[in-house]
Parts: sequence; structure tokens; C-alpha cells
Amino acid sequence: METTPGPDIEHDPEVIAARVADRRAQLGLSPEQLARDAGMSPHYLEILLKAGPAFDSAGFMRIASALGLSYGELLEGRAELPPGRSAPAPHPAVIRLTEDECWDLLGTHGVGRIALPTHPGPAVFPVNYAVDRKTIVYRTDPRAATAVHDGTEVSFQADRIDEQHSHAWSVLLMGTAERVTDPDEVRRLRDEALAQPWAGGERPLWIRIRPGQVTGRRVTSLRGAT
Repeated sequence: METTPGPDIEHDPEVIAARVADRRAQLGLSPEQLARDAGMSPHYLEILLKAGPAFDSAGFMRIASALGLSYGELLEGRAELPPGRSAPAPHPAVIRLTEDECWDLLGTHGVGRIALPTHPGPAVFPVNYAVDRKTIVYRTDPRAATAVHDGTEVSFQADRIDEQHSHAWSVLLMGTAERVTDPDEVRRLRDEALAQPWAGGERPLWIRIRPGQVTGRRVTSLRGAT
């Protein structure tokens, strides 16, 4: 059950008004339409957005309902939106990563994306990956689109975004895929079991990506720059 923020919590009216405007634009609603759906006059809607929830929390609950949001989502933002909605960091800079730094950031396992040549155009799929001897391995269903054949040229990408500080890194591998068919190698990968598919189900086929090129970059802030 969602907890409604208490009346003692202060929220910036400008931030909430911007959130309302963004959601209105997404839904294609004018201020007049939103006011009508929320059961208030456009003038009172304008007053509420300037005053904030502390002025009339019930009115903001009606606004949230008209926007298809919970009261908490209206006040705090939607947790499931894509990252990258915050402003850039002060003095942003892009730093190229070395290959060793790229492998270090990928760690032992995680969630990445694999880009495959499909018809009518390339497609990108999320995969639970593991790093194995400077290759990428993942498990899949033999009937899935990610069950590529030996020699298929693919790209693999993983990243991390720090929304609070507007910092991020991204690693890109380009190479060829191969199916792992050696029973001993399949057994070893299964026993180590670093890559556990979140989607569950039987995924007995292991795919290995042998990179021909490994690149990466970090977006950060050069504090103190002028």
C-alpha cells in the first residue's frame, strides 16, 4: 500500500508545477482540460501550482488523479522513468576510458544490452551478462532472438548513471558471437552461475561475445574549472 506523504513534508511548488506541465504535455492536456478533469477552475489550478501541496493537499490529490498519477508520484516523481532527467553537472566533461578501465567497470556480472542484426533493422535486447576471461557470456532460450549463430557480428553495451550527481559511464564492446557447445565449458559456466536471467525459465544456451574492440567513456564534472 502506498504511503501518502505527511503534511509536514515540504515540497518545492516550482518542481511540482514543472512535473505537472511535463505530464500534461505527455498526455496532450491543456491547463483548462486538466482543471476540468480535476474538478476545479483554471484560475484555482494556477493558484494551487504556485502555492504547493501545503495549501490544499486534497486539490493536489485530484490533480494527481487527473494526470493518472498517485499522490506520491506527483510529489516525489515517478520511480520507473528512464534516468537522465536531471540537469547536467557543473563543468561537464567526457573522459575516454582505457580498455582495462572498461573491464573493471563491467565487473563480474550485471545487466547490459546486446545489439543484433535483425530484419527490418537492428534490435537491442537486455541480457544478464557475466564477464568470463575478458569475454561476455549470457544465457538464453535457443528459440529466442538473442540465440545468435556463430560468427554473428554483435555489439554489447552496459552503463551506470548517477542521477543525483549527473555522472555516468558507458562501455561498448563490438565483436562476434559464438555458441558455447563444449560440455565441460557449459558445465563450468553453469556451475559458476554468475549470470542468472531475471526473466527465469529454461535458458540452457550460452552465448559468448569475443570483443574485437572495447571502448568506453565517463561523463563527470571538472570541479573548479573556469
